[in-house]
Amino acid sequence: MEKMKTEMKKKLTPMQYAVTQQCSTEPPFKNEYWNNKKEGIYVDIISGKPLFSSKDKFDSGTGWPSFTKPLDERNIIEQEDSDGSGRTEVKSKNASSHLGHLFSDGPDPTGQRYCINSASLKFIPKEELEKKGYGKYKKLFEK
Repeated sequence: MEKMKTEMKKKLTPMQYAVTQQCSTEPPFKNEYWNNKKEGIYVDIISGKPLFSSKDKFDSGTGWPSFTKPLDERNIIEQEDSDGSGRTEVKSKNASSHLGHLFSDGPDPTGQRYCINSASLKFIPKEELEKKGYGKYKKLFEK
């Protein structure tokens, strides 16, 4: 376990480690993807599993990337937050890392807001999907 923590600290920035491994929250409006308007998908920074699509991203005004739904529900876990706040924590199923929180104040059609830390994500632009091994998601961006 200690070896895994050491490897994780080498692979991730201090903020990525704090968010994904220690359930921290990055600062609003001072993170990589809160204002990203490019088309593509967001994958788990640790496992590389697809999590969210830019098609479901919206400006929530909170300063964090927000999505109405996951790209593949099988890659996330929703559970009660361990801090006792009653919030729903969103975690990566494959890496068991903290992603953010789920709120019920989102827009139609789901009414949900997946408020996700940029530090837990890696963005794959639509032009690179095939090259990066996510070719099956190209169809999302075809007109």
